[in-house]
Amino acid sequence: MNLSLYLLTVLIWGTTWIAIKLQLGEVAVAASIVYRFALAAAVLFVVLALSGRLQKLDARGQAICLAQGLCLFCINFLCFYTASQWIPSGLIAVIFSTATLWNALNARLLFKQKIAANVLAGGALGLAGLGLLFWPELAGHAASRETLLGIGLALIGTLCFSAGNMLSSLQQKAGLKPWTTNAWGMLYGALILSAICALSGTPFTFEWSARYVGSLLYLAIPGSVIGFTAYLTLVGRMGPERAAYCTVLFPVVALNISVFLEGYQWTLTALFGLLLVMLGNVLVFRKPKKLPAVAAAVRA
Repeated sequence: MNLSLYLLTVLIWGTTWIAIKLQLGEVAVAASIVYRFALAAAVLFVVLALSGRLQKLDARGQAICLAQGLCLFCINFLCFYTASQWIPSGLIAVIFSTATLWNALNARLLFKQKIAANVLAGGALGLAGLGLLFWPELAGHAASRETLLGIGLALIGTLCFSAGNMLSSLQQKAGLKPWTTNAWGMLYGALILSAICALSGTPFTFEWSARYVGSLLYLAIPGSVIGFTAYLTLVGRMGPERAAYCTVLFPVVALNISVFLEGYQWTLTALFGLLLVMLGNVLVFRKPKKLPAVAAAVRA
C-alpha cells in the first residue's frame, strides 16, 4: 500500500508542472491558486459528506488546519511561484528537495524522532543528484540580488512545506485522517489567499478556454485532492523524512516527460545525477538491520 501511494504521488506531482504551465496567461497566478484549492476543497467536502467519512474537528483541530492551510496551501505556493520569476526551475527543484532533510530535522525537534543515518545519506545523495541533473541550468544563471531573493523565497516555501508536513503528522497522531484535514486546510488556504489578493488588488478574472479549465481540473483533483492526500498519508505511515524523498523524484519524472514534450536530451552528467537520485532512494527506504538478541542485550 505504501509503495502504491508513493508511486502515485511521484507520478502525479511529477506531471503537474505541465498543467501549471498551461495555467499561465490571462489569469493572475494567485487567483489561479485560489481557484485550484477552492475547487479541491469543495470536491473533498462533497465526497466526504456523501460517504459519511467527514470527521468532526474540535477547536484544536481547526486551529491546526488553519495553520496547515497557511503553510501548505498558501504561503509556499506564493513563494515558489514568485521565486520562479527570478531563478531557474532547476534551482527551485534542488532547493525544494531539501525537504527530506528539513523534515528529518523538524521531526527530531518536534516529535523527538531519531534521525536515521540512511535517510540523511539518501537525502544528501538525492540533492547532489538533482544538482547534476540541473547543472547546465544552474551554471548558466548569473548571480544577482534577484537570484538571492529567489533562493530565499524558495527556501521559505520549502520550510513552509515542511511545517505543513509536521502539522499533518500531528493531526494524524490525534486520529484525524488527511482527507478531512486537507479539506479544511485547502479551504483555509484558499480563503487566506483570497484575502491577500483582495488587499493587493489582484483581479479575479477567469479564462474559459479548454486549456485553462482542463489544467485547473487536473491541478485541483489529481494534483491536490489525490496528490496531497496520498502524500500526507505517507507522512503519517512512513514518517515525514522518508515521505519527503518524493520531492527528489518529482523533477526526475518531469525531465523524462520533457524528453517527449520539450526535446530534453540526457547527458552523461545528467545520467550520473539520475544514478545518485536512485541510490539515494534505495538508502532512504533501506530498512535497518535488526541486531541479534544477544548483541542487543549486550549493547543495552
